[in-house]
Amino acid sequence: MAKKYLYLLLFPLLTLVACGGETKVDVPDEVINDGTVEAEIDPTAINKVIAGFSSPIEMAASIESMDIPYSQKILVPTSASDNFDSNFKKAVGLGMFSADLGYLNVYKKTNTIIEYLTSIKKLADDLDVDQFFDFQTLKRLATSSDNLDSLMYMSVSSHNRMDEHLRASKRSDLSALMVTGVWVEGIYLAAAVSELKQTKEMRDKIGDQKNILSDLYFVLKFFEKRPHFKDLITEFDALKEAYEGVTITTKPGETKTYVDKDGVTVTESGEETVVEMTDEQYTEITENIKKIRNKLISL
Repeated sequence: MAKKYLYLLLFPLLTLVACGGETKVDVPDEVINDGTVEAEIDPTAINKVIAGFSSPIEMAASIESMDIPYSQKILVPTSASDNFDSNFKKAVGLGMFSADLGYLNVYKKTNTIIEYLTSIKKLADDLDVDQFFDFQTLKRLATSSDNLDSLMYMSVSSHNRMDEHLRASKRSDLSALMVTGVWVEGIYLAAAVSELKQTKEMRDKIGDQKNILSDLYFVLKFFEKRPHFKDLITEFDALKEAYEGVTITTKPGETKTYVDKDGVTVTESGEETVVEMTDEQYTEITENIKKIRNKLISL
């Protein structure tokens, strides 16, 4: 179940399944500083953040079991895309809309899913990653939960091709911003539903983001000299400080292996993650998340 929602939140970034050849793209002026092009970040840094997304993405699955009524008010409105008038904003917006899709799928809001996919496609076109974007496939996957797990490998591979394309055109900062958008919106949704009904599971998932935040912060710092990144990093400074006192420990446990309904052998670690976080720390973290998310929408 968790894998399904991991996929649904990331598939606009990971399931860009149109094969298309490499397209030559001019280096945008906004990535050039003092007449020189900055070095591109090692892709393993961004991939490390994505690999750690299992916890925040599983929040969508957790929402399903919380019995909280659907609320479109907590999602980024598709009308916000009209304000995404720079590549920076479009890349973040693409990631945020992607995270919202997971929430929409939980509540089976098919018509709204199509609306969000339409906005995602427009942003992908504007960012010149449309050759990796198969809208009809995404539409089909968004409205059906069948066989999603079997597409995971293909999804990751497709994301890697898109990331290679962005790095080749000196735009790996856009890949980092898409990932940032997914992460911020995912935590924001967790905080929003927790206001209606707080559970220990959801609270722990929010606290458990400390290490992923450190990896994401490293990626953002790499692009500090590029337009708009410095202001975003300043916001993340406050969030990192809020997480500072949170402690995360791991207790060993028994590893379980079983065969799922598709006949695939699955191995689950028996390790237990223990998150220690005070009420004050939790409040400060969620308030900072809300601030960052709402600022990104209104930029």
